[in-house]
Amino acid sequence: MSDPALTEGADSARPRAAAAAAAESTTHFRRSIGLAPAIAINMIQICGVGPFLTIPTIVAVMNGPLAVIGWILGAVLAMADGLVWAELGAAMPGAGGTYLYLREAFQYRTGKLMPFLFVWTAMLSIPLIMSTGIIGFVQYLGFFLPGLTALQSHVIGLVVVAFVVFALYRRIESIRALSAGLWIVMVLAVGLTTAAAYSDYHLVLAMTLPAQSGDMGKFFTGLGAGLIIAIYDYAGYNTTAYMGDELKNPGRVMPRSIIISIIAMMVFYLAMNIGVIGTVPWQDVAKSTSVASLVVSRNWGHAAASIVTALILVAAFASVFAGLLGGSRVPFYAARDGVFLSAFGKLHPKHDFPHVALLAMGLVTAAGTFFDLTTVINMLVAVSVLLQSVAQIAALTVLRKRQPRLARPYRQWLYPLPSVIALVGWLYVLYATDRQSQVLSSAWLAIGLVAFLFWARVQRQWPFGPKDIREVFVERQDASSR
Repeated sequence: MSDPALTEGADSARPRAAAAAAAESTTHFRRSIGLAPAIAINMIQICGVGPFLTIPTIVAVMNGPLAVIGWILGAVLAMADGLVWAELGAAMPGAGGTYLYLREAFQYRTGKLMPFLFVWTAMLSIPLIMSTGIIGFVQYLGFFLPGLTALQSHVIGLVVVAFVVFALYRRIESIRALSAGLWIVMVLAVGLTTAAAYSDYHLVLAMTLPAQSGDMGKFFTGLGAGLIIAIYDYAGYNTTAYMGDELKNPGRVMPRSIIISIIAMMVFYLAMNIGVIGTVPWQDVAKSTSVASLVVSRNWGHAAASIVTALILVAAFASVFAGLLGGSRVPFYAARDGVFLSAFGKLHPKHDFPHVALLAMGLVTAAGTFFDLTTVINMLVAVSVLLQSVAQIAALTVLRKRQPRLARPYRQWLYPLPSVIALVGWLYVLYATDRQSQVLSSAWLAIGLVAFLFWARVQRQWPFGPKDIREVFVERQDASSR
């Protein structure tokens, strides 16, 4: 469920009076993360509570057993896009991910426009991801509190968001312990749900296709909606790209962590999905709001289902906590580096954390809980595709031409084929989102463009001033070779 940007800002940073270049050079991390923990970090961010929320949706839109195709194609798109991340991240291993790649690639023609717009979209997409966690929390809480009205559900959602923001309203140095705990909880929840499903498995249920399954028009319509859900569930395979400064030998560890984590999660997702629809008729799965509780309750009883549901509630809350903690640092670091609105670069005067960004993202998270899960996922996918996924594909090509001297420990296999596959896949996903999401995401980008022009005018940046072109990683590479 989680977005890769969420781990980028685990540690607070004090404001620097120096310019952006000096600020960047003062940020260093200890390279302590090897391949195995890097894979685990990616898998934690991929899994989250996503599959527990979305299995009913993907089963509904793809008519039961055909949901398997959505999971597989989602993995193909994630792998193609992951190879884009792998080359960019291995060549520019810094704490920033997309922000760094867009800054380096597009500074020659459009100054700081692209990284500004990326952070602008992150201000919406990251909190919306957190909204899905809150929605999932309330859905699974219904197992213990059946009969919740819509108003009661909204109130509970707002209370949970407020509690998370309150808990974060202090300086928190690291989320490593929280991530480790979340990993254990998620492995238990996934493992117990899958084991329960296969303890009373019926192949005939998993193979029962609907009468209209041969209608190719309906299939491709469902595939588009299913692919949106699947790619949402795979999100997080690029988490280590945001932790490049902390990886041992990032040129080797980063590509492998991305590739292995995608393959591993595809296996987990397929096992759980096939198990669920082989235990409960897919029509019942499609109507469920807490599918894991349903499966475990049917095969192992109410007590076991209560334990699994409690694990999922803990995981949902922890993922939102960790997500807002890291996500609030994204606009803070961009503002500190002189690439975003300066208000977001302020720290709390007493507790020394980016309180403006935290409060802003908390408000968006709260607003997102008033929409249904599918609407929120469509919106966050639509707002993310152009300024992250498609922009990064372009950035890879631009940087190969603009910075040929940049060391690339990993070069994309079969270039440019994976980039082309990823581009086609992302544009198809964008096309498949609903019209409302497309319009709202376009409006958000248009407002962001106006905000950039206002900011650039005040800061005397391009197009109202000279471009500040610095090939940071090439310069760093040259300095280390002297």
